[in-house]
Amino acid sequence: MSDITIIDYGSGNILSIYNGFKKIGVEVTVSDDKKVIADSDAIILPGVGAYGAVMNNLIDYKDIVCDHINDDKALLGICLGLQMLFTTSQESPEVKGLDIFKGSVERFNLPHEYKIPHMGWNQITVNKTNSNNTSLLEDVDNEYMYFVHSYYIKPEDESIITAYTDYGMKVPVAIGKDNINALQFHPEKSGKAGLNILKNFVESID
Repeated sequence: MSDITIIDYGSGNILSIYNGFKKIGVEVTVSDDKKVIADSDAIILPGVGAYGAVMNNLIDYKDIVCDHINDDKALLGICLGLQMLFTTSQESPEVKGLDIFKGSVERFNLPHEYKIPHMGWNQITVNKTNSNNTSLLEDVDNEYMYFVHSYYIKPEDESIITAYTDYGMKVPVAIGKDNINALQFHPEKSGKAGLNILKNFVESID
């Protein structure tokens, strides 16, 4: 079985993700050891909290993450782990993200009837025009996923967007390109449909 490691860089929804994999019968490693992470077949990039503080914790692992991607090994970002793949965020404009993808992370600016943070269950729509990068989302089109976020991604290259939800606007909530996948919602908290995404991720690892 492939070695999958959740990066423990001091901020993240690590326990819930670990338990999500356990529910599908997959043992994953949680580690802050750079050698363990570097030797992994796949890594999970979690994230919960303020963009600037979390990014400052992650910066020590930037080279390892970039090398992992360049080695064509699988990466799954979850929640803030998605947002940090981009260039910058309105939440902490002075802090640069991993800049794997060009684009920004924007705060919701919605009518008052929409609560911020966006918290709870929302239906996702898989972007069928991006069929080359949606294998992770197979069989979850129109399923409900669990969200907790006040910011959303705005990629310069919209072709990487693999799913949207509707929350006062068309919100990009998943991306996929080559060996990189990332989700705004929490698959580990999204019931059977979310666990199916984790299964698909495991099956995608070479």
